[in-house]
Amino acid sequence: MPRTPIEPQFTIEYLSILDADGRLDEALAPQLSPGDLKRLHRAMLIGRRLDERMLRLQRQGRIGTFAPIKGQEASQIGSAFCLRPTDWMVPSFRETAAMVWRGWPIEQLLLFFSGYLEGGQPAPDQRDLPITIPVATQLPHAVGLAYAAQYRAEPAVVMVFFGDGATSEGDFHEALNVAGVWQVPVVFVCQNNQWAISIPLKKQTHSRTLAGKALAYGLPGLQVDGNDILAVVAACREAVERARAGGGPTLIECVTYRLGVHTTADDPTRYRSAEELAAWERRDPLTRFTAHLRARGLLDEGLEQEVDAEIAAAVQRFEAAPAPDPLRMFDHAYGQLPPELQRQRAAMAEWLRDGRRRPPVEAPPSPPMRGQRTPRP
Repeated sequence: MPRTPIEPQFTIEYLSILDADGRLDEALAPQLSPGDLKRLHRAMLIGRRLDERMLRLQRQGRIGTFAPIKGQEASQIGSAFCLRPTDWMVPSFRETAAMVWRGWPIEQLLLFFSGYLEGGQPAPDQRDLPITIPVATQLPHAVGLAYAAQYRAEPAVVMVFFGDGATSEGDFHEALNVAGVWQVPVVFVCQNNQWAISIPLKKQTHSRTLAGKALAYGLPGLQVDGNDILAVVAACREAVERARAGGGPTLIECVTYRLGVHTTADDPTRYRSAEELAAWERRDPLTRFTAHLRARGLLDEGLEQEVDAEIAAAVQRFEAAPAPDPLRMFDHAYGQLPPELQRQRAAMAEWLRDGRRRPPVEAPPSPPMRGQRTPRP
């Protein structure tokens, strides 16, 4: 029997508005006031300068391991810009700039990257989830939030961030499938920075685009120049407005590049070439947007010094903050603390009261290993 086509030929569009030299396609540019353009530029600059400062702090042993964002500022700020405070943002582990835009204090993020759980706690009225370390696990959570908003008839939209590596996880496909079935108001923002740690995109998927993966789930998919903040704003604004109007989810692939290390425990020179890095540095999103604003006469004098001073003040507040209460480690693991942990909590509380002059509990003797003889008394 002959084969009968049941679907038209699928296509994925690519959007770019501001080229690498800062030249603008006026016909495609989103409507933004000079004030908004300055706010976007300042937020990108804070993201870049904070990233550089955090790297120095980590190398000095003043904070722990973190995931730098250098090169991905446009993807983060351009998308988060389109949200209202009443919308939800669900980050992965590389959205520092977007989190600062959403109101997270810099000193709180530094606290998180120093290993304190207090740093990951959103404010009571903040519609953000904490940083998520396991790859792609935040995607089903975002769909759940969007379903809750839809169920309650709230005009809220959920935006969830993830990387290209997350598209190789089952959580990604399950989230897109459920979002498509229920048509929930969620915008999936994939920051395709070309590398899942040391695995290049070509070894992760045979698809020509990641945006194309939306088509199997009945979602609109769009690929944008992730180093062009105006293209990101235009794409995400359209997706957010469609979701808020009941038009369902969208997958946006921001084609960008991680100019730095995957985390501060990584050495990218072992798996990518200097030539590749140099080619992407010529497409730096901050350099590109700065050139555009300079040509329009919208750069503020002294902005870099102002941003550096703001970050320095946040670092001082972070390092002057008192140590958090260690007893809080017992608060959120169980709804009802088991008896053994109740005893451990009481022992630690006593140890803290006594000025930590003695250990809270004695470690039990290790059981003998298999085949090891236990000496007789």
